[in-house]
Amino acid sequence: MSFAPSLTQTLPVRHGRTSRVALWALQLALAGMFLLAGSSKLLGAAEMVALFDAIGVGQWFRYVTGLIEVSSAIALLVPSLAVFGAVALLATMLGAVATHLFVVGGSPAMPAILLLGAAAVVWARRHRLLGDQQTSR
Repeated sequence: MSFAPSLTQTLPVRHGRTSRVALWALQLALAGMFLLAGSSKLLGAAEMVALFDAIGVGQWFRYVTGLIEVSSAIALLVPSLAVFGAVALLATMLGAVATHLFVVGGSPAMPAILLLGAAAVVWARRHRLLGDQQTSR
């Protein structure tokens, strides 16, 4: 009889108070940043209009990106939706990093930092994606 968990078994994840507080602080910070960034896109800030002109896809893409950022920011504040908002932001920031590197130039540092933050939320809340309700917070 083996007491070691097999590769197909998952052990319950235990999170202390400090890690839960840190995760929520990260989610709040990301939500604030994406609410501001998405709102500036939706409201047509001159810098955002110029950026999306440089991308060359059209201003409709600014609206789509703004909607993704604002809706994902709100999702980060809802425990049952946070991982899904983070996944959407992860994909959006992958696109932003690639756009900075290959299309418009400039530093991809800020999108890369936001990408890492979204990835951390996805990792910490991955149990929601896997359907494991035992460890939900």
